[in-house]
Amino acid sequence: MPNAAMAGWGPPGKSNGSKTETTGGQSGGDLVSMVRFSGSTSGSDGGSSGNVTPVGNWSPPACWYEPRSAAEFSKYVEDMYDETLNTPGQANYAKSSVGEFRTTYKDGQYKNYNLDKADEGNWWVAVRDEDRWMEPEAQACDKQPFWVETGDTPDVPSAVTPQVLAELAYDRLHLPETEVTLAPRDVTKVNLPTWAWLDGSKFKPVEVTAALNVGGLNIQATTTAKPVSLKLEPGTRDAETYPAGGECRFGVDGSIGEPYAKGKADRTPPCGINYLRSSGNGTYSIRATVTWEITWSGTGNPGPTQLPNGTFGDTQNIKVQEIQSVNR
Repeated sequence: MPNAAMAGWGPPGKSNGSKTETTGGQSGGDLVSMVRFSGSTSGSDGGSSGNVTPVGNWSPPACWYEPRSAAEFSKYVEDMYDETLNTPGQANYAKSSVGEFRTTYKDGQYKNYNLDKADEGNWWVAVRDEDRWMEPEAQACDKQPFWVETGDTPDVPSAVTPQVLAELAYDRLHLPETEVTLAPRDVTKVNLPTWAWLDGSKFKPVEVTAALNVGGLNIQATTTAKPVSLKLEPGTRDAETYPAGGECRFGVDGSIGEPYAKGKADRTPPCGINYLRSSGNGTYSIRATVTWEITWSGTGNPGPTQLPNGTFGDTQNIKVQEIQSVNR
């Protein structure tokens, strides 16, 4: 899981795709995001886990804008300029483009990086998620670094806010694997209800907090995922699910379904599957998907405020046999 994000801007003609780490919080020609993440970013039981998938067409931002103090921005540009000029074999066009970029902020449109105005505002720069830098959405934040006076709102749609932090935390939620317990476990019979349940101790709310303290901006947001239902897909049309539709709700204790026990053979499972046809020499692949309700709270928003629900699921195989009868 990443703990930082890559910048989506740089001097004209300079590649933003490098991932070679250097000193000073830089990565190649890019600036590393100062957003930091903490919380339950793996399975609560220490086992395997996976990323949440948003329901619908929504997705967390792949790029955004963050502030930098005049001193931070000045150091970044000067370090990049020195590194480019002093790197053996560096192409002339790269040196030229870096020089032009430096001139804009040192001796051109701006004067000496606005260091004499350090108490009056900040530079805002574009950054992008290091795991999504090749996606088209990550290229949308293409505005060159710009100055914003203290108290003013950056005139860009993706300026970092507590909600943006919450959405970034959403993308770093890791949820526990969704392997259901079955009875019978690996082999069942036609027209024999198969009970299914999930362990409540494994499915607890998952939280990730994103925080940003840079350029005078100190904000944070916590995103929380809470399991609400389990969807069972039998892997064949020749099956019935319990309840109808295959969606089992979580109980107040975090469990779902009911463990099978001796004496329940004649009962209908509250969560399960009844196969109507044998799987032959093969198996059916059961898809078990948990839906998580996701909310956030943070700076200026005690919440909780709804974000799109998310899902995470796994598959497991089960063999279905015909019940053998003896004819005398």
